[in-house]
Amino acid sequence: MKLQKDFFTYQAQTTQFAAGFEVEKAEGSYIFGTDGKKYLDFVAGVSANTLGHSHPKIVNAIKEQADRYLHVMVYGEYAQDQPVALCKLLAESTPDPLEITYLVNSGAEAIDGSLKLAKRYTGREEIISFKDSYHGNTHGALSVSGNEYHKREFRPLLPMVSFIEFNNQNDLNKITEKTACVILETIQGAAGFLVPQNDYLKSLKERCEQVGALLILDEIQPGFGRTGKLFSFEHYGIVPDILVMGKGMGGGVPVGAFMSSKEIMDCLSHSPKLGHITTFGGNPLIAAASHATLKEILESGLMDEVDEKERLFRELLVHPKIENINGRGLMLAVNLGAPEYTLKVAQKCMQKGLVLFWQLYRNEYLRISPPLTISLDEIREGCQIILDVLNEN
Repeated sequence: MKLQKDFFTYQAQTTQFAAGFEVEKAEGSYIFGTDGKKYLDFVAGVSANTLGHSHPKIVNAIKEQADRYLHVMVYGEYAQDQPVALCKLLAESTPDPLEITYLVNSGAEAIDGSLKLAKRYTGREEIISFKDSYHGNTHGALSVSGNEYHKREFRPLLPMVSFIEFNNQNDLNKITEKTACVILETIQGAAGFLVPQNDYLKSLKERCEQVGALLILDEIQPGFGRTGKLFSFEHYGIVPDILVMGKGMGGGVPVGAFMSSKEIMDCLSHSPKLGHITTFGGNPLIAAASHATLKEILESGLMDEVDEKERLFRELLVHPKIENINGRGLMLAVNLGAPEYTLKVAQKCMQKGLVLFWQLYRNEYLRISPPLTISLDEIREGCQIILDVLNEN
């Protein structure tokens, strides 16, 4: 247990109750511990390992790029084939006017960059976000996240940020000619995977267009492919002015990006120049992994399997202790009624060989976000463990 001891001694902690699970290796849908056991992974690194663990095409892309070169210059100066190929494939795979991509290091940095871009393009200062939203933990991303408990100790944050209620049509009137942008998770993550209702996104987009505000959609968790579309906004008949991505776009490596039209994005290149700058954004090693991830998702047919896998989860996870299941595709939140009980269930499932987690704000929800590559038999295996634990506890 020396590794675990050193982990708690030398590595900064984010909670006072980290599991300290010791990882030996990970492959496919499984994580293997130093205890000699294997664990079926229903979390996928919190939606990051879109193609499972150690996918050979991602690993090979990383190895090939590592043999050529690593970092050579700060972002935006040199033309490198892997970052360019990734941005080109993103442009080919998304609707107009999304055509140009700024590559960064994380989803939170992409959020910050998108906010700067919207303010720069519109010349306005007001930002509207949503109650119970979560966009990351940099100062900018935290400023537009809608949970005061996680924010109050870090104030002052960005000024002129206000919050409206998700799926509330009446609140759309609070978006005015003073609003630079509205930022929204297409599916609210930390709040329990809440989805848009009653053409809400269409109404929101129309209101933004009426007043000249930009619509930023945070797809850090739904992309790539987690809802059966490359991005979940494609289910709802709209296109954002700025699209933010991260997590699953790297297939297990740290990356983020924001996309827009060339007209909007060009604002970051002048007045002032270097409107956003990042040393390691567009790193060729990371871009190679992300390009391999995107290419495999687009060509493999995995997105076509998402609906069937969601249906199987919903068919199997029926139990008196399950109050409801939120979400879409392979991002599902299972309501067990109380945070303490949900934590206990997750711990008991881990003992039986199943990795689960919980939602950041709504701890009564078990998080299920497995890799897109998970098989139907693996879904059955994991759901049976959940049901066994519910029956025993």
